[in-house]
Amino acid sequence: MNSGIDLQGTFIKSVMDLGLPAGTAKALWMPLPMILMLIGATVGVLVCVWLERKISAAAQQRIGPEFIGAFGLLAPVADGLKLVFKEDIVPGKADPWLFTLGPIIVVLPVFLSYLIVPFGQNLVITDVSMGVFLWIALSSIQPIGLLMAGYASNNKYSLLGGLRAAAQSISYEIPLALSVLAIAMMSNSLSTIDIVNQQSGYGILGWNIWRQPVGFLIFWIAALAECERLPFDLPEAEEELVAGYQTEYSGMKFALFYLSSYVNLVLSALLVSVLYLGGWDFPIPLNTIASLLGISEANPVLQVVTAGLGITMTVIKAYLLVFIAILLRWTVPRVRIDQLLDLGWKFLLPVGLVNLLLTAALKLAFPVAFGG
Repeated sequence: MNSGIDLQGTFIKSVMDLGLPAGTAKALWMPLPMILMLIGATVGVLVCVWLERKISAAAQQRIGPEFIGAFGLLAPVADGLKLVFKEDIVPGKADPWLFTLGPIIVVLPVFLSYLIVPFGQNLVITDVSMGVFLWIALSSIQPIGLLMAGYASNNKYSLLGGLRAAAQSISYEIPLALSVLAIAMMSNSLSTIDIVNQQSGYGILGWNIWRQPVGFLIFWIAALAECERLPFDLPEAEEELVAGYQTEYSGMKFALFYLSSYVNLVLSALLVSVLYLGGWDFPIPLNTIASLLGISEANPVLQVVTAGLGITMTVIKAYLLVFIAILLRWTVPRVRIDQLLDLGWKFLLPVGLVNLLLTAALKLAFPVAFGG
């Protein structure tokens, strides 16, 4: 299999050629992917905010942002600057420590989760053997921050929003984990790299969405609920709770909640593309095309093309899912809290269990197709 370009190996070798020891070369490499992750995630948020406005405007047959820069591209930047310079207020009877820690605990796990997202065979910050469940574990920390923010605000609307966030997260984490477990069972691994490799070789026909259509729907619905996107934005329902746990927040603390929401949406879209849509895999196997053209897999040009196409395919698939999520926000009405919990516990949970058992049976019956 063509593994594409190895950025880490190339960088370390180049630094060692300058006369530095291997340990120093590795130490110099370590902060680079993390800085790229932070920059990429932040740019992804700005793009998402712009897409949210333009797609919602198209859905409602209006223009959307147009005069703040070309095509309104500077509108998200203006939002960010406004929140940076806005006064940071702590309510008089709020708990200042918990009030400050809340948004920090919410945003940190989301950024850490980007460590496991692969954009190519060697284009991943860290290939953790328990990668997908590391993401689930990190995402389960978020409700603590939301509940902390709601409780510390000393506001009944904030407290209700925090309680709703905790209940919602617990309800949808279990179906999410069950759908991931079915993928792990077929891939015989929890590593995101191994999951994509298991889908490669047959192009679009090898993607997990064809073998796990029910798991795909469960994962996507649960991911939208975890991101608190409409129709699942009960914790911050402005008609009922003013703004939920965000009610008393302003300035950069509010910006952290805003940032985590969109970063989480992009992260969920990337993980869906990795788990179900072949990740960096091209719809037509590149190895087949290369062999037909008589190009060797070791060809450096082919490796660069493979790496570039891998990043492009991952981003395009994630964009498609973000587009669907934004369109759903302006199409589907918000559910009630009882409907939200019923959907999680009475529908998605049993369907997830049945899907897991069915996957196990198919793995035994058809080991070639289901990763025996």
